[in-house]
Amino acid sequence: MSGDGGTEVEVPRLWADPAGGAGSGLPPGTDEQEAVAGQMLAFAGAALVAVYVLDAGGRGLRLAQSSGRLRDRIPLPDVYALSSRSPVTDAYCTGHPVWLGPGELASYGETGQRTLPVDISLGALPWRLGCLLVVDDDEGGFDVERRDFLEVYADQVAARLEAHGEPGSVLTAGRPPPTVLPAAPPDALRIGKFSLVLSTGRIEADARALELVDMAPDDFDGRVETLLAHCVPDDLPALMSLMEPGKVTSGSRELEFRVRRVTGELRWLQLRCRVVADSSGRPDRVVGVVADAHALRPSADEVSRVQRLAAALAGAMSVRDVGRVLVAALRGPLGADRVAFAEIESDRLVVLALDPPEHSAWPDVWQSEWRSEWPDLPIRSLPTLADTLREGRVSLWPEGPASEDGLADVGPGGLAVLPLPAEGRVVGACLVGWDEPHEFRPEERSLLTATAGLVGQALKRARAFDAEHELATTLQRSLLPRRLPALAGGVAVARYLPAMAGLAVGGDWYDVIPLSEGRVALVIGDVQGHSAAAATIMGQMRTAIRAYAVEGHPPDVVFSHANRLLVGMETDLFATCCYVELDMEEGDAWFVRAGHLPPLLRHPDGSTEEMTTEGGPPLGVLADAEFPMTTLGLAPGTVLALLTDGLVESQILHLEDGMRRMCEVLGSTDTSDPGRMADTMLGGGGRRDDDVALLLMRYDGMKVRPVRASWTVWRLPDAVMHARRFTARTLRTWSLSDEADVVLLIVSEMVTNALVHTQGSVRLDLALAADRLRIAVTDGSPRAPAKPVIVDWESTGGRGILLVEAMSAAWGSVPVSGGKQVWSEITVPPREAPGPDAGPVAG
Repeated sequence: MSGDGGTEVEVPRLWADPAGGAGSGLPPGTDEQEAVAGQMLAFAGAALVAVYVLDAGGRGLRLAQSSGRLRDRIPLPDVYALSSRSPVTDAYCTGHPVWLGPGELASYGETGQRTLPVDISLGALPWRLGCLLVVDDDEGGFDVERRDFLEVYADQVAARLEAHGEPGSVLTAGRPPPTVLPAAPPDALRIGKFSLVLSTGRIEADARALELVDMAPDDFDGRVETLLAHCVPDDLPALMSLMEPGKVTSGSRELEFRVRRVTGELRWLQLRCRVVADSSGRPDRVVGVVADAHALRPSADEVSRVQRLAAALAGAMSVRDVGRVLVAALRGPLGADRVAFAEIESDRLVVLALDPPEHSAWPDVWQSEWRSEWPDLPIRSLPTLADTLREGRVSLWPEGPASEDGLADVGPGGLAVLPLPAEGRVVGACLVGWDEPHEFRPEERSLLTATAGLVGQALKRARAFDAEHELATTLQRSLLPRRLPALAGGVAVARYLPAMAGLAVGGDWYDVIPLSEGRVALVIGDVQGHSAAAATIMGQMRTAIRAYAVEGHPPDVVFSHANRLLVGMETDLFATCCYVELDMEEGDAWFVRAGHLPPLLRHPDGSTEEMTTEGGPPLGVLADAEFPMTTLGLAPGTVLALLTDGLVESQILHLEDGMRRMCEVLGSTDTSDPGRMADTMLGGGGRRDDDVALLLMRYDGMKVRPVRASWTVWRLPDAVMHARRFTARTLRTWSLSDEADVVLLIVSEMVTNALVHTQGSVRLDLALAADRLRIAVTDGSPRAPAKPVIVDWESTGGRGILLVEAMSAAWGSVPVSGGKQVWSEITVPPREAPGPDAGPVAG
């Protein structure tokens, strides 16, 4: 090749003609599985090339591919046992190439059923999952220059094989490899070759290398400057470090750089080379290969990575989501050993995500601050990190990043510290560390810088979302019942899931209201919209319905009162609601609907139905609306389900289909665990556009039926005496003579209070249920009894309520229609229910 000034510099030819055809070394008709061995044959100019891979059991190296003119003459072993002695196994086990000439091969002492002939030269080049074998029958064998070149090329081929392993194969998953290598895209074999004389700067490159640089062979003049003119200026310093004689050191190098094509497009190339020394040991030339980096590494370049990261962060709602996206974007693609993601609160670094999450993987100073799920350490304990965050610039340390152990141990081989900016200040930090020495490539620097800006904005947005979500969750929790009451004769469970779009607070609610005389009210409702206003109306409606129900109004009257209340409010919102009042003793149920979905029933035989009930308009629409009642008797074992439309209707699910599906799920679940039934009906945790409320009640019926007795107290001078006599007779009938003194004292005080402080009729009710005796006195005054604040020796009243409180297991006062009811409960020994003869005692 001619040079400047008419002189000619000889560049050694270390390979065969790469143009293809007869001189390419590729046998005609080479198929996809022989492509690797064929390419190696063409590059090496050898007589035989074979590829061995680790077998499925990991005990031997199995022949995967072979090519060359000596393939028929030299029958290669199909398998080399790792326990045997051979150039192939020795190279794989030691991790170092083995080169043998005819004399060395004869004295090598190979073991096995089929050994190689001794009149050849060979080289065994290891890679992570096997070994490449090159054979030549030329008298000169493989000289030093050819060996250096082939070792570089073998490293490149091994990288290609590992990069293009199929998903699930060992080439990517660590399992035993297949007997044939995975096929790679055609671009993966686009590997060019070059040889550079350091003393003159003359370079010889094959047609494939020039094609990768986007240069025609006729336009190349053999000068390295001509090739460098096609490179991106930012990558020139790294390339020049390979070519300056005074700075080149012996050994192998690998780097990636960019070239700009004629069309203006950027192309990433990967260069792998080795420095060849002269007889005096000084660097003489550089031999190497260059390949398309996109083909060798099928992962996306920096632009597509940043685009994918931005798209993933756009869907990250919470801070935890941002941490997951960040770890996935950095640790795997960059081959990092550690990734830490933290936000800055005052002067502390509050860690939000660590990968790996184990304590032992992080420095001692981090472990000492590990008081909760993640560490929380003061920034002043890491001065280098504090300076970096103060400057707000991405800092990269290839090795030995900082003096303090808290940083040095995160990335002893390399560390990247990314301040996360948002709205003009640093809101967090991301640390990426490597254990082995790591050299930051230009594209990594660009990726890390772009990542810092995107994650900073996402963290700020996610923190605002988390604060809003916490506020909405607290508001929703305060408006819904903290726990459901225990019911005699049934089990009730409820579930609520907020919407995932917009403000995570909605208008759905549920309630279970214990009523007098063994009755209970089940309520479920939905206020229009998803906003703080809807939640406010929901809380008001729940409180109003509970108050009207406790007063003793029938279901239709409860809805009429609640409807007029909502109409009178200054709001345009309306509410749908379903109300069920159930007599737990008899199983009688009264249903009222106001524009809401009908209840679902599962009968004891497992059949399900969508209950047909009359209904009125939603609450808050018409002031004079009527709400008809529907009655139904429930048998023990019946399951009643009340739900809101968010569970059965969405953009992709019609209401009819959703109700039908809920009936199927309700009929197929086990009724022994109502909580699990509710969870099954809710289904998976997919995205919800509407909030969901579900109320389930399994009606079991009462095993021990309560017995009752009542007495109308006439306003006579001896009224209290007659009430005590009635109570004593009833207690004897119920075999409760041991509790008579306590009960009679409570009856005396409660009846006396009613007669003295109220007007109108007074009624005494006694009820015995299992292990509880309930005493209730109903009068016509709505004013609840009040305990005196101070009672001294001179007081003439006020001690009655204190005595009732002291003698009762529980007591209270509830409003009823036209007055109030004061009640007291005492504990009695469990016993069987009285027979039919022990009915109410007339007074």
